[in-house]
Amino acid sequence: MADPTIPVTTPGADAPVNGGEAAPVNGGEAAPVNKGEMFTSFDVNAFEVPSPREEVWRFTPFRRLRGLHDGSAQRTADPTIEVSGASEGVTVETVGRDDNRLGDGGVPFDRVAAQAFSSFSDATIVTVGREVELGEPVVVKLTGPGEGEVAFGHVQIRLEPFARAVVVLDQDGSGTYAENIEFVVGDQASLTVVNVHDWADDAVHVAAHHIRVGRDAVVRHFAISLGGNLVRLSPVVHYDAPGGDAELWGLYFADAGQHLEQRLLVDHSQPHCRSNVVYKGALQGDTSGDRTREAHTVWIGDVLIRPAAEGTDTFELNRNLVLTDNARADSVPNLEIETGEIVGAGHASATGRFDDEQLFYLQARGIPEDQARRLVIRGFFREIIAKISVPDLRERLEAAIESELELAGA
Repeated sequence: MADPTIPVTTPGADAPVNGGEAAPVNGGEAAPVNKGEMFTSFDVNAFEVPSPREEVWRFTPFRRLRGLHDGSAQRTADPTIEVSGASEGVTVETVGRDDNRLGDGGVPFDRVAAQAFSSFSDATIVTVGREVELGEPVVVKLTGPGEGEVAFGHVQIRLEPFARAVVVLDQDGSGTYAENIEFVVGDQASLTVVNVHDWADDAVHVAAHHIRVGRDAVVRHFAISLGGNLVRLSPVVHYDAPGGDAELWGLYFADAGQHLEQRLLVDHSQPHCRSNVVYKGALQGDTSGDRTREAHTVWIGDVLIRPAAEGTDTFELNRNLVLTDNARADSVPNLEIETGEIVGAGHASATGRFDDEQLFYLQARGIPEDQARRLVIRGFFREIIAKISVPDLRERLEAAIESELELAGA
């Protein structure tokens, strides 16, 4: 079934990723850079306190960050992390901040990520050994610190060369939580990761995902955002050698009062690599008109193709389905190309309500309107859910979407 969205012009959709962007250097004056050259540091004091005037923060409601951005949020508790499904060939370690493997996936690129690195008590490293092929998924279950508490965390998933694994990062619970998650995928390894945000209504979650892709390695990254008061996810993909293949899939469903934000950067710095990004979201706000109960989603997709990245093949797509009034979807795809020797590059974005023709088609065949709407929404998300290789997780997501539709009265 075709996407039930109406393409609309998105302001800034064709703006280059270096359009006025700035990053502090050693805590001093900000200088214009492109996204691929953004400042990184483990030291929180190397970053200035972010401002809503900065492009990378302009959609984020600062008043709801509970001090994660300015250092006033101090650790009061720790998250609970449990790892299951770690069979032979998989090691699970709890390490300190001085472990020299931390940072292999990437270095914090904003103040919140640096605060998270400076503040966690222990990091969890899950390593899949060389040439190990797992038949069952490894599940990393993380529960928030609790209502009114603040926690910071760090998880690293490592695949040695030629390994193959599916990892589920299942996150729920209450509280305020900021984290860095690293995915270090060795040469010719294959990783599928499904990150589910099923937070309680009070939760605030800010996460940086650092994805490093080795030679001829394959990464399939799924981000599923359903719960939480505010969730801001920033995946960054780096290629270490030619032949890397990264797919980023996202599904989000925002209810009244929720802010769900996705900010992606795919940095093509190596030749003959591929990337494909597909994110789909649905929104339903409070129809009474209370602006504090607006459903708000943000999707920013940045792709940078550097001069050395000849033979790159990339595409990114975002679709948003608005189910009610008092709902707002911001969608901005950005593509910067620094070499003409590429296979292909493109982006697309569309936001709209139900396609009346699709509804009419279904109703004309005797399907009541409420059931027709459900069928359209299921079809809208099916492309993403069908690609998740864990049957129990697929069923859980389908049930969660049904629950969201009950709230919408669809």
